[in-house]
Order: sequence, then C-alpha cells, then structure tokens
Amino acid sequence: MKPLVAIVGRPNVGKSTLFNKLVGQRLAIVEDLPGTTRDRIYADAEWNGRTFTVIDTGGLEMGSDDDITNRVTAQAQLAIEESDVIIFLVDTKSGITEADNEVAALLRRSGKPVALGANKADNATRRQEAVEFYSLGLGEPITLSATSGTGSGDLLDVVVEALPPRDESEEEDPYDGVPRIAIVGRPNVGKSSLVNAILGQDRVIVSDIPGTTRDTVDTLVEHNGQQIALLDTAGIRRRGRVGAGVEKYSVIRSNRAIDRCDVAVLMIDGVDGITAQDTHIAGYIHDAARGMVIVINKWDLVREALRQADAQADPEYPVSLKPGGNAAALEDEPTDAEKYREIVRERFKFAPYAPIIFSAAKNRYHVNQILDQALKIWETRQQRVQTSQLNDVIRQAVQRHHPPVVQGRPMRIYYVTQAEVSPPTFIFFVNDPALLHFSYQRYLENQLRQAFGFDGTALRLEFRERQNERDDDSKGKGGKSSRTPARRSVR
Repeated sequence: MKPLVAIVGRPNVGKSTLFNKLVGQRLAIVEDLPGTTRDRIYADAEWNGRTFTVIDTGGLEMGSDDDITNRVTAQAQLAIEESDVIIFLVDTKSGITEADNEVAALLRRSGKPVALGANKADNATRRQEAVEFYSLGLGEPITLSATSGTGSGDLLDVVVEALPPRDESEEEDPYDGVPRIAIVGRPNVGKSSLVNAILGQDRVIVSDIPGTTRDTVDTLVEHNGQQIALLDTAGIRRRGRVGAGVEKYSVIRSNRAIDRCDVAVLMIDGVDGITAQDTHIAGYIHDAARGMVIVINKWDLVREALRQADAQADPEYPVSLKPGGNAAALEDEPTDAEKYREIVRERFKFAPYAPIIFSAAKNRYHVNQILDQALKIWETRQQRVQTSQLNDVIRQAVQRHHPPVVQGRPMRIYYVTQAEVSPPTFIFFVNDPALLHFSYQRYLENQLRQAFGFDGTALRLEFRERQNERDDDSKGKGGKSSRTPARRSVR
C-alpha cells in the first residue's frame, strides 16, 4: 500500500506548483482512452526508491464565514487525517502570517510527521529570512522554489525519511487466494448499508483482519461456502456525517481500497444519478485493471419516482423523490431498468465489460446477486489462455481487419502470449509499438473478449518491439533503422 503525502498550506503559497513538480505532470490530465478524461488531485511520486501518493489540497483558511472556503478547508483537513506525512508549504516572500500560525497549530495537534517547505526562496535574501519559520514549531524550514524545482530534492529527502517503514509483508497476499472485494463510491450512496446487509445475511464472520491502511479493518466473511475478504473503504464502520466539502477526498480512500482489491463494487446512488465523481472512481478501477461491478443502489426509490413521473420525463435524474419505496415490491426484471441501463452504459463507455446490478441494499434486494457476480469475476481473472489459441484468434482478427497504416508503415503483430493472470495480461510482439492506434487496441481487446470471455474485468495489453524483426524491416528499406527500441503498455 503506497503511503500518502498531503501538501497543505494557506492559499497562494504554491501548493499546486509543487504538486506538479513532485509528480512530474500537470494537475489536469487527459487520458488517451476516450471517456476517462478527469481532473486529478492526486498522483504517485518516487524518490530514493520509495513510491508514495501525493495529494494537492486547497488553501486552508481557518474560521472563515464563507461556505466555499469552509468546504475547501474541510477537504484539506480530511487529507491531513488520511496522510502519513504532511508537507506544510509557506511563502518566504510574504513571511509568516496569522493563517500560517493557525495551520501550524492544526498540524501540531494532528501528531503527523511534517516537512516544512519554505517556498519562493529564489534568492539568498529570502533563503536567509526563512529562519523566521522556525517559530512555527515544526522543525527546520527547507528552502525551495516550486517553480524551478530548486530545493525540492532536499524536501523529498525529509519526506521519505518520515514515511512509515517499508513493510515487506505488504508485498505478499495476506489472504492467500481469498477473493478481495472492495465496496467503493461517493459518500452516502449506501456502502455501509450494503456491508451491513452482507454481514447480516451471511452471518458467518470468520475474523476481523487489520488492513494495511491506517485505522481500517478488513472482514473475512463466508458466502455460499466461499470465504471473501471484504476490504474497508470510506463509510464502512466510520461514524459521523461526511461534510459536503470532503466529497472529493472520498476518492482517495476508495482508491487505496481499489489498489488492494481483486474486484471493486462501485455503488451509485440511483436517486442522484451518475455524477462526475462516479466516473472518476470507475476510471481509477479501470486504470488499476481490477474487476468491476456497477451497483445502482436505492432502486426502490427510483422505481417509485418513475411510476409517479410523466411518461415523457427523462429518467436519468429523477427529481422530487419521496421516501417510501419498497424493494420487496420490486419485480425481478423491472422494465424501467433497461432505460436506466442504457444511461449507465453511455456514461461508462470505457468499461463496457462491467455488469450492472440494480439493488436496494437496506432491504437486501439483490445483495446475493452482487456477491455472486463479484466471485464470478474473481474466477474469470484467474483464467489463462493457451498461447496457440491466443495466436489463432489474433491472426484471424488481423485478417478480418488489418492494422491502420501510419506514414506508409503498417504495424505487424508477430505473436502474442498471456504473461499474467489477475489481471489477465497479454503481451503483443510487434514491429513498432508507435504505430498502434488506440482504436485498433480496442478492436484487439474486443476480439479477445469475444473469444475467451473475461466478463467483468479490465485487461492489460502490452505492445513490445521485437528487435530482430525491426532490423529485418529496416534492412528492407535500404539501411539500419535509427529508431530506439520501444515499448507501449495499454490498459
């Protein structure tokens, strides 16, 4: 499990600039895969052999009367709560402010390791004046310039030294073949209700196992004779109400559970409809190449609203809903579900393999079906295909639809092999991975699914250049190629 490092501080001290510098990319990321463009507030960074997740936060302004400011502060406070190490960024240009003192007091109370970064120290005078930040009581200020990157290495040295010791046992599977299922989603979509339904329905709780994420407990339960490790996520066994301003950071908790699971059950509030946050989480599940079950929860309320709505009303975002739906009265195959299913498929185009289940967790409607589907996906992820069968399918696929020609050169696929299971990983040896177009990669993935199934799970496709074939190809053009060997990995 990657440690978590949060960058905090008052507004306009350079947090986002430092974030971009540490992770080596801009905050807004556009993916090559259609449908997965999203604005990330977190990314992985590596320093001195340690990999960790960095969180960018909004400016902390304590005691403000402004609602939006309070929401931003709530987000940052949750990031502090979740993190293993905190980077507290201050501004040498403006010096210590009252806001700095308030943030410093908050960090001292948190008891978390803090690396104090004195930003905008672009000249000798500011570097000398940075000594005043000692008065914050958080140790030695490390002078840096987030814009140029000067001093960021010194800051990272302190961060890495403060990270929790590397636990070698975390690299091993603590469940040894037990399916790991994470229930994820936005706050208040019914995650806790589903967990309670599972625990109450299955009744056989084998044990509570401490998870690798701080303050979480994974529960080992039994379903139809099969043990399942139910991974703790935001909302499971957590008391209190989640404020509106912390919704973005629920993604961080969900992502940490997704990283540890085999199959993620994505809970969506059927009343609210599909939000951008839902697609963010689904995109992370897809990128992590995990299995996915999409659960439209509170289906009893949606059905009641649709019954009362005019026949011409758009069912995507039902409004003026009133409680009182009864899951027991739902039909096994409600006709309205097909319209809703089309909407879900449209919003999750990048994950057409994920099954969709309509549920009312509080009434235990379709809870068994959710677990059955998750276990089926887990078994699918263990599937291994013989190399001869694999190459026959891909050979026929290429004959039906040749790769597109790029600048007069077609991509040639020499052979393919399955390298791993869970997730199923396929390596294609080609003449030049740079000639691959994402549409053709999607075509090849679809051919694999049609031939071998893999329902419910993402696949990993890697395209590698085969050196000897590259040389033969270049000789045919009258000389050696000056291109360097390339490798492209596609998920």
